[in-house]
Amino acid sequence: VSALDTPTLALANAARETLRIGDAMEQMMEGLNKVMHGEPRQEKELRKLADDINVLYTAIKLYLARMPKEELAEEESRRWAEIIEMSLNLEQASDIVERMGSEIADKSLAARRAFSLDGLKELDALYEQLLSNLKLAMSVFFSGDVTSARRLRRSKHRFRILNRRYSHAHVDRLHQQNVQSIETSSLHL
Repeated sequence: VSALDTPTLALANAARETLRIGDAMEQMMEGLNKVMHGEPRQEKELRKLADDINVLYTAIKLYLARMPKEELAEEESRRWAEIIEMSLNLEQASDIVERMGSEIADKSLAARRAFSLDGLKELDALYEQLLSNLKLAMSVFFSGDVTSARRLRRSKHRFRILNRRYSHAHVDRLHQQNVQSIETSSLHL
């Protein structure tokens, strides 16, 4: 008997693999932070992790596609959709982080550019908030806790506000002709 014949077991297997993607995504975020802080060689690790995430996502997608969806109970069908959505979102996020890490590493290596002190502080604050949101999102995915889900929604809203504020601050530094901000503008925004 295959785990696919028992929907709750199959969904638990897929959810566990999705949590593995979340762990790899957390490692990618830590690697991106190192790249932002002047360790461009860390970018190779980002590429490897993104590849690992892609393999896991593809496996989850194909595994869930083999489930007889029409036989799932309503709750199982909802969980099936949550797993697909979360694993897809994480896979897409890994592509973005990989691309960002590559761009930052390429530009900083090529021209020995670094973020301004203020810019780096802002990026660090965004990084911390984003990492916190990722951890909370994975907890919500695992537990389904409604209170934590509300907390995550508020935290994501605060992140968007912070991101907007820092984008405006970056543009202000450009107006002040801050050389480091000008050199790293495409990376910062």
